Amino acid sequence: MALLRLAFLFVIVSAGSALAQHTYSDAVQRACANDYKQNCREYGIETEALRLCMDRAGQELTKAFVDALVADGEISKQQVEVRKRGAD
Repeated sequence: MALLRLAFLFVIVSAGSALAQHTYSDAVQRACANDYKQNCREYGIETEALRLCMDRAGQELTKAFVDALVADGEISKQQVEVRKRGAD
């Protein structure tokens, strides 16, 4: 579970916050597992490197992961849309 929790810290980087400890819902943790393994598994838990990796992988993150973050209020739909437009 700790590995999954860390993967979501990329949201903090995107939002410009530096929160070190954060508990994510089980739904978000489950939705993140594959994204973490596929994009950033080489980075350790609770590291800045992992947060940056997940932020860079933003456009490759699964819809399920992003939707879970939005549903839990970790990011807003507006943040997602802004990021999508920035990738175009």
